Amino acid sequence: MVDGRVYDLRPEFSDTLSMLNDWDSSLARLHELAATPHGEGVALDELRPLPPVASGQLLCAGANYYTHLEQMTLTMLRNRGDERPDEELLAEGRKFAKSRLDGGAFVFAGLPSTMTGATGDVILWGPGEQHDWELELAVVIGRGGHYIDEKDALAHVAGYTISNDISTREVMRRPDLGPMTDFLASKVRPTFFPTGPYIVPIEFVPDYRDLHITLKVNGEVMQDESVGDIIHGVEQVVAHASKIVELRPGDVVLTGSPAGNAGHHGNRWLVPGDVMEGEITGLGVQRNRCVKPE
Repeated sequence: MVDGRVYDLRPEFSDTLSMLNDWDSSLARLHELAATPHGEGVALDELRPLPPVASGQLLCAGANYYTHLEQMTLTMLRNRGDERPDEELLAEGRKFAKSRLDGGAFVFAGLPSTMTGATGDVILWGPGEQHDWELELAVVIGRGGHYIDEKDALAHVAGYTISNDISTREVMRRPDLGPMTDFLASKVRPTFFPTGPYIVPIEFVPDYRDLHITLKVNGEVMQDESVGDIIHGVEQVVAHASKIVELRPGDVVLTGSPAGNAGHHGNRWLVPGDVMEGEITGLGVQRNRCVKPE
C-alpha cells in the first residue's frame, strides 16, 4: 500500500507468505515497487481486506500488561464476593503484575482458522454469552528460528499488525477439571481473531513501546493504553515462544491485551449489533460488526 492505495503485486508475489519466506529479498523489492508503483491502485476503503497472513502458527501471550492485570484481579475478586475497597483489590493486582516479571512470558496456541479480516463480521458463537474483546499488538515472523536469543528476536520479526483476541469468558474455566483453562472453547471459534488490515514492516516502527492501542464499541472507548505498559516486550515474547516451538515465516505472535476489557466496564459483554473499532498507531484500523450465528 502506498499513500492509502493498494497495488496488486501478482504475479511477482503470489501471496504474503511467499514474501515472508524470503523476507530480506522481498523487502528490498517492495521498496523498489513502492518508489514506482504500477497502475492506479485501489483505495483501501474500497476493498474487503482478508487477514494479511493466515497460514502459519498463531501464538498468543497472556497476562502481559500491568494495568490489565490490576483490573482483572479487581474484577475477579469482586465477582467472587470480595467486599474490600477497590484500592486493596488493586494493590493485590499490582503485586501480581509485578510478580509476572520474574515468571517469564506466558504464551498459548491459537488456530489460524479462527482469523477473519479487519472488516469481517465476528460471529458470536455459543455456548456462552460473555464475549469479550482484547485488541493487541501482533508481530509477524519473517525469519524462522528455534531457541532465539532475546537480543536477536527483533531481527526475526518482519513487521507488526493488529489482532483482536475475542474470548468467551464463562467457558474459559472448566469446573469439572478444577483450575484448568479451556482456551479451545473460549478463544478459537471461527472469526474470533480479526487480524490486519496489513503488515507494517518493522523498520517503520522505531519503538513499538511508543504505539498506542485504542478500541471502541459503538463509539465508546473501552481500551486506551500505551504498549509501554507491557510487562514482557516483543523480544521476550518471541524468544520465549521460540523455545517452545520452532518459529517459521508467516507465524503470528500476539503480545497480550492491555487494560479495558469488558469486566472493567461493568461486564459489558459483546452482543449482536455491536461494532468494534480498533486502532494501533500507524498500523491501520479495524471495524468489525458482531452478529449472531445463523
